Amino acid sequence: MTDENTTYEYDPDYEDQLCRKEEVVRVGAILIPLFFTAVVVLSCIGNILVLVILALYKGLKSLTNVFILNLAVSDLLFTFGLPFWASYYIWGWTFGEAGCKAVKFLFYVGFYSSVLFLTLMTVQRYMAVVHPLSDWERCRCFSVAPFVIWILSGTVALLGSLHSRVMTQSDSQYCEYGTFEWKSAVAYFQNAFFFIAFVIMGYCYGRMLCTITKSRTNKRHKTVRLIFSIALVCFTGWAPYNIIMFLKSLTVNPFADCDVSQSIDYAYYTCQIIAFSHCCLNPVFYCTLLLA
Repeated sequence: MTDENTTYEYDPDYEDQLCRKEEVVRVGAILIPLFFTAVVVLSCIGNILVLVILALYKGLKSLTNVFILNLAVSDLLFTFGLPFWASYYIWGWTFGEAGCKAVKFLFYVGFYSSVLFLTLMTVQRYMAVVHPLSDWERCRCFSVAPFVIWILSGTVALLGSLHSRVMTQSDSQYCEYGTFEWKSAVAYFQNAFFFIAFVIMGYCYGRMLCTITKSRTNKRHKTVRLIFSIALVCFTGWAPYNIIMFLKSLTVNPFADCDVSQSIDYAYYTCQIIAFSHCCLNPVFYCTLLLA
């Protein structure tokens, strides 16, 4: 917990204190916890079911199953942090600085690992469809890739979590980064990472589309469509959230007007709900892939 007399660098969001947002806060305190509760329940049920299917029936004999296993674990890690955020919207941050760092770590390790595994899964399917005669499956890079992804995701998430602090503002505590510069750097890196990953996936799906239109293998078409559906859900969910986070991280605050600032806050709630729902929607596609 930080001392109340500590002076932090200027944050443009501080101007929002001049704008009365009791209604915005009240809506968030009701809507977000209810939604997060539903997401946690559905995500735990769905992703644990995926793990049970893999353990009892399917095993890890294929790369696709290995990636599904890791994606389910990523979703569960992300899910474990949601109850703390739900509590935060009701009572403020009450879990101390260690809890702040831990929840930030769970959020980012879940986010980065899921996008990386989805990208790798897309590349794997791209190689199978576009270059079916190559011996890519024997390449050791695919077998060690999950370990590398977890190390990279954990390192990036740890760097972010170590710079998290519990701050006091207007008699309430919140979990945030210590400086506005670090907050902006995390937002820019997250946006760049998200953009690059989906450029790679977009290229792979474009090439696969050209190839499968000439193919008559329905099963291959179905697998590609299912993986594409997972990527589409991920992109549709996270793209608006990343955009709104980028706008809120700008050095010059373009939302000084009170009405505009309140609209941005409502948009943030909406984008957050859409983005965080991915962890309870993905198991539907995982199970369909496993049973295909």
